[in-house]
Amino acid sequence: MAMEAVSKTAQWTAAARALESERPDAVFVDPYARTVAADTGFTLLERYAGAGTVEYLAIRTGYLDRAVAEAVAGQGIRQVVFVATGMDTRPFRLDCWAEGTKVYELDRPALLLAKDELLGGVEPPAGLTRHPVAVDLAGKWTELLLLAGFRPNQPTLWVIEGLMFFLAEEDVRRLLGTVRKLSADGSVLLGDFASRVSLINPMARPFLSALAEDGAPWRFGTDRPEEFLAECGWQAREVRQPGDEGAEFGRWPYPVVARDVPGVPRSFLFTADPA
Repeated sequence: MAMEAVSKTAQWTAAARALESERPDAVFVDPYARTVAADTGFTLLERYAGAGTVEYLAIRTGYLDRAVAEAVAGQGIRQVVFVATGMDTRPFRLDCWAEGTKVYELDRPALLLAKDELLGGVEPPAGLTRHPVAVDLAGKWTELLLLAGFRPNQPTLWVIEGLMFFLAEEDVRRLLGTVRKLSADGSVLLGDFASRVSLINPMARPFLSALAEDGAPWRFGTDRPEEFLAECGWQAREVRQPGDEGAEFGRWPYPVVARDVPGVPRSFLFTADPA
């Protein structure tokens, strides 16, 4: 089965994780990144180079790794859903998982099949049960998640990484609203946004044009992530730009411009709670 264009970008981000993992001062180590990236990932890494993409992907991974561990270890969450999981390998590589944790990985059937083939039978650590769930996130997917064993009455950690750029705003709102309806008290949402300005940033034009040519254009951005999350039923606990304290990791090569300065392309990493 062939993977869709947006799904192939998962191998691009895996290639960036592989490069970070192989640094002597690595922010994180993903021993499976090079395997799941395959040749496609490194071809796309070269094609999409520039505009701080590799640095951003390293920071995003480090931020979300830490936030996942805090939710699992600090808040005791034992039900985790990776929405559009892509080639993410956190269920295999993180050591934060407690006994009885259930991880649900949602994505297209072809991507999940390709991921399992590339991983070649690698098993998650003892105590964690992994449930790949083949869905179309643009369609009706909640019933399939429930059939896989998901329990909406239990606190859930939701991770939506590297997805919302590619969706129309109405689809982003629908997704976040659906996730909110499935979230009991004590749930946590992690994810990232681009700003609206990022979608028209002249410096990123080669990168954005390449994505569009490959059938994976960026379609959504928000300059007001806190307000947008609130409109979708979520209360932002923190929002960080790359380079901010807690979202720097020694990787961000550009000055951090204050949020009240308009017209600046930005990325946002966030942790949110049900409102």
